[in-house]
Amino acid sequence: MSIEDAIMGGIVFKGKKDKPQEEEKVKTKAKKATYIRGQHGSGAAKMKADIRKKRANRHKK
Repeated sequence: MSIEDAIMGGIVFKGKKDKPQEEEKVKTKAKKATYIRGQHGSGAAKMKADIRKKRANRHKK
């Protein structure tokens, strides 16, 4: 492409190509629920998870 063509006609940039759509994966909350409640859903596990959450969010404001 010559400079004159670029000046008179402009430059066209191509966008990136679209990725092929992946199949939707099944999302589950089971692992997160077990982490929060513990294996037996005890109150101690819930308290411990709350402490972990507070510690993780200390630096955020």
